Amino acid sequence: MKEIVIRESYVGLLYEDGAYVKTLKPGKHKFPRKIFDKVSRTVGMVDVRERSLTIKGQEILTSDKVAIRVSLLVYYRITDPVAATHNVSSFEDRIYEDVQLAARRFLASRTLDLILTDRNEISEAVKTDVTESAAGYGVEVIRADVKDLVFPGNLREIMNMVIETERKAEAKIIEARNEAEALRIQNEARNAAEIDKINAEKEMIRVSADAELEKFRSELEMKTKEAEALKAHPELLKILQLQMLKEFAGNGARLVLGLDGETVKTATEL
Repeated sequence: MKEIVIRESYVGLLYEDGAYVKTLKPGKHKFPRKIFDKVSRTVGMVDVRERSLTIKGQEILTSDKVAIRVSLLVYYRITDPVAATHNVSSFEDRIYEDVQLAARRFLASRTLDLILTDRNEISEAVKTDVTESAAGYGVEVIRADVKDLVFPGNLREIMNMVIETERKAEAKIIEARNEAEALRIQNEARNAAEIDKINAEKEMIRVSADAELEKFRSELEMKTKEAEALKAHPELLKILQLQMLKEFAGNGARLVLGLDGETVKTATEL
């Protein structure tokens, strides 16, 4: 009895006399030995975990004739161990070649400005380009990221100057925005203070007007009550007249009473 153990994250390809028979899952597998069994059995291990492969700097000419070097980091895993083993001599070499050619095709169709604008576009384009071909030899390309993007020496200097200029311009824009925001806040505070002042003055005028109106109402109510009292009690009018005569006499004025006892004139009126 022969035992073979397949570790987790691997699968085994069973061959008998060099011919593929089946795929063995992780675990222990037993193969009984017969007296006259002369079959030669071998098991090839295939790692099905996610792995990465670095596509080192490839010099590529962009559509506007600028030479750049790009390095990519490809993440992949084997989805069909049989195809990965039987359809190509080395699936890693094939992935390397496919990604390299895909990157060349894409970058050669783009200007330097477009490449610098969105590096993620390179990753998506390469992944899309190689997905179908990689599936043909049992490999799934999970993603392809730009690891390095290198430019000629003089171009690097120019780019550094451009980047520095952009940083300074951005800093000035931020400073201008901050100043504008501070000015806006100051204006809002000033306007709020003016509005509060106007509202306070309006409130004072309203309170004063309410007080005057209340005073007028009180006086009017008192006069109305006096008039109603005099109308209801005519004798009160005589009393008021006597009080007035008393006040005049106290001031040294001479009074002349009419024969009817009703008419009263001061000396100045005579």
